[in-house]
Amino acid sequence: MSRAGSPVLVVDGGYAGWRAQALRALAAGWPPEAVTWAERGSAACTGTAQLMLLDAGPAPMAGDDLPSAERQQAVGAAPMVRVSKALAALLQQAARYRSPQRWAFLYRVLWRWCQGDRAVASPADEDGARLHAMAKSVRRAHHDMIAYVRFHRRSSGGSPEYLAWYEPEHDVLADAADHFARRMGGSSWWIGTPQGAALWDGHTLQVSATPAGAISDAVPGIDVQALRAGAAADDIEPLWLAYYRSIFNPARLNEAALEQHMPVRFWKGLPEGRLIPAMIADARNGARRVAQAGAVGTMRGKPVAVNPEDAQPLRPAPSSLDQCRRCELWRHATQAVPGHGPQTARIMLVGEQPGDQEDLAGRAFVGPAGKVLDEAMRRAGVPPDSVYVTNAVKHFKWIARGKRRLHKTPAQREVQACAHWLEEERARVRPAVIVTLGATALGAILGATASLRDYLNAPARLGDAWLVATWHPSYALRVDDAGKREDIVSAIAQAIAKGRELATAAATAPSPPSPSPAETQ
Repeated sequence: MSRAGSPVLVVDGGYAGWRAQALRALAAGWPPEAVTWAERGSAACTGTAQLMLLDAGPAPMAGDDLPSAERQQAVGAAPMVRVSKALAALLQQAARYRSPQRWAFLYRVLWRWCQGDRAVASPADEDGARLHAMAKSVRRAHHDMIAYVRFHRRSSGGSPEYLAWYEPEHDVLADAADHFARRMGGSSWWIGTPQGAALWDGHTLQVSATPAGAISDAVPGIDVQALRAGAAADDIEPLWLAYYRSIFNPARLNEAALEQHMPVRFWKGLPEGRLIPAMIADARNGARRVAQAGAVGTMRGKPVAVNPEDAQPLRPAPSSLDQCRRCELWRHATQAVPGHGPQTARIMLVGEQPGDQEDLAGRAFVGPAGKVLDEAMRRAGVPPDSVYVTNAVKHFKWIARGKRRLHKTPAQREVQACAHWLEEERARVRPAVIVTLGATALGAILGATASLRDYLNAPARLGDAWLVATWHPSYALRVDDAGKREDIVSAIAQAIAKGRELATAAATAPSPPSPSPAETQ
C-alpha cells in the first residue's frame, strides 16, 4: 500500500518505463522512502488517490497536498543522470528480476549513486550485493530458457510451424525470443509463457504482454493447455525419446550432477523429462550393476578367429638408439645419450642416466658430475680418453622446478627397458673391468636390485670381466661437508685405480690352454 501523501509512480513498459519515472522522481528530489512504486494493472494502482502517470506531456496528480513548486519540478524536464556502463548493465538486467519490490529497490540504488555513493555498485555493499545477485539470477534464467525450450512441429501444418511452452523464472522472454529468431532463420514459431508470448513469422518478431493478448489471438489453432501439460508431440519426438533412452548408462549415473545441470523444475517441460524418474528408479534397483550389459548381450555378433600374436600391431625393432621407444622417457628428453670412448677400452664406466647438460649436449658425463669423475680418474692415473663411459639409462628423466629441470631417479622398468642397449655396448666393447657408479648402475649390470654397500671395496667376477662398484660422482655434489666430499672423491678414485690394476692383470695373464682332443670327447 502507498504511504499517505506520497506519490505512486506507475511503471508501464519494463525498464524503459521505470527509467522515465525514476528520472522524474530524481528531478523532483524525492528520496526513495517518499515514493511508492507500482506496475500498471497491479493492486497498488487500483483505488490509489495519487498517480504520477507516464505520459509524454506533464502528468497531472490527484490531490493538492504537495506544494505547487514541487509539482512543477516533478513534471518538468528530466535531469541528466550519468551512471557507469557497468551499473547501467546491472540495472537493465535486474529490471527483469520478477519481484514486487524491484522498482523501489532499483530507484534506491540510482538515488544513492546520484548522491555520490559509488559503493552501491560494489558487491561488497549490501544493496550492491543484492543488485548483483538479481542480475546473476536473470542471466541464469536467460540461459535456462535457451537451454530448456522444446519446440514441437504442428501436426496440422500451417503457421507458425513450431510451438513451445515455457515458464521462465524472470522476465527474459524478449531476450530469449531474439536468440531463437536469430538461430531458427526463416522457420516460424510461437513461444507461450504465463506472462507473455512471442511470435516469429520468419521476418518479424512480436512480443505480447500476455498469452491471451494480440499475438495469441492472431494465431489460431494453438492448444495452450496441451502445450502446458506436455501433451503436444510430433513425429520426431518418439525417435528422440528412443535415442535418449538408449544412451542412458545407469552404471555412470550421478544423480547430484544430473539435478545440478538439469534442475528438476524443468523436467515437466522436456519430452525426455518423463523418462528420467523411471530410469533413475531402475538404476537404484540394480541396473547399475549390469549397466548396458543386457542390451549388449542381445546383439548378435560374428566371432573372428585370430592368433593373438597376429593381433599385435607391427612395431619395427629399433635399429638405433635415437629410434628407441622401449619406455616413455624419450617423450620428454632432448635426445638419447649414447656411451663414448675407445671400442677397445679395457675399462667401462657405467653411470645412472644423463643429466641436464648431458641431455642438451648428447654426451655422457660433461656436466658437474663429469668434472668430479675427471678429477677421480686423474688421481687414479687413468686418462679419460682410455675408458668407455656410458649410462644404464640413455634418456634424461626429470621433473620441473620453475625454469629448472631436476634429476629424477629412473624406475626399474626404465632400467630394464634400456638393458638392451647396455648389453649391446658390453658385447661390442668387451671390457675387462666394469666400474659401476652408483646403485642404479650396479643393479643394471647385475640384472637385479643390489645393495651398493655390499659391493664397495669388494671386486667380483662377472663372466669374463671384473665388477668394481663405487659411488656416483653426483653424490659428492650433494653433501655439504667438505671432508666427506673429499672421502667420496677418493673412494671413486680408488675404485677406478683398482679397475686399472685388474685390467692390467687380465691383459698380462696367460691364456687358458686349449682342451686336448681327448678332453673334448
